[in-house]
Amino acid sequence: MKWHLLAPLASSLLYVAGVLLMKRAAVLGVGVWRATFVSNLATGLIFSLLWTWGGAPVVFSLLWQPLVVAALFVGAQTMTFVALDGGDVSVATPAMGAKTIFVAWFTTLFLGIGVTWQLWLSAFLSCLAIALLHLGGGVVKGSVARTVGFSLAAAGGYALFDVLVQKWAPVWGAGRFLPIMFAFSGGLSLGFMPFFHGRLRDIPRTARGVLVGGACFIALQSLLLITAVALYGDATSMNVIYSARGLWSVVAVWLVGHWFANTESTQGGGVLGLRLAGALVMAAAIVVTFLV
Repeated sequence: MKWHLLAPLASSLLYVAGVLLMKRAAVLGVGVWRATFVSNLATGLIFSLLWTWGGAPVVFSLLWQPLVVAALFVGAQTMTFVALDGGDVSVATPAMGAKTIFVAWFTTLFLGIGVTWQLWLSAFLSCLAIALLHLGGGVVKGSVARTVGFSLAAAGGYALFDVLVQKWAPVWGAGRFLPIMFAFSGGLSLGFMPFFHGRLRDIPRTARGVLVGGACFIALQSLLLITAVALYGDATSMNVIYSARGLWSVVAVWLVGHWFANTESTQGGGVLGLRLAGALVMAAAIVVTFLV
């Protein structure tokens, strides 16, 4: 039993809670760029607490390593926004599900660690499950090729982020690499400011509590997942388990989607059949991963 896989499982639940609150904040007028900026600042603050864990002395000539990882994180976020801007979630989300495949591939390519056939199977199953969970969601809008292209770029960026954390964090120590990396991430997030719809101080009062709550949930899930990768490695297994967020998000939308004007819960039996098939495939992927 891989007990460390409970970390990405908990992260997947926290992620959905955070995203729901962020969507609610968007409905209240925050905007995706301001919301992500606040989320990244919250994440940087929470990860700064890990500095007390200690680690190897900081080698300034190696600061490029956490900087590269931070750039991958912020770059993948940007690709996600571009994919969804004028595109469709039902196209973007299945494409981003390819992250599990990228992680398995990058683990072999950059770490020289062989991935068992069971984990490859789990990675493909989780990717298929995400597609089933999000297909059939209505009329697709925008350019499919553009949406898929940027979604795959985002998936690749996030995957390489995870693998490089697994590669470099042990040398630095999680208490050094992660706080420094997310400090860089916060700094790079300043690049989002030109896309704000207004100043941070102009965020409606009714949205501030929801925004802070969502940012905290997103930060906490990042803390659990990324710290687990830094301490235990096993990025492929963790990403298969973490991909369960696709299942939780569908369940949450059906239960409370009306809270942020989502109409997915009103869709017909065909969509429900796809969701059920996706849930079963996701469950199979998770079981296989825990048993490896």
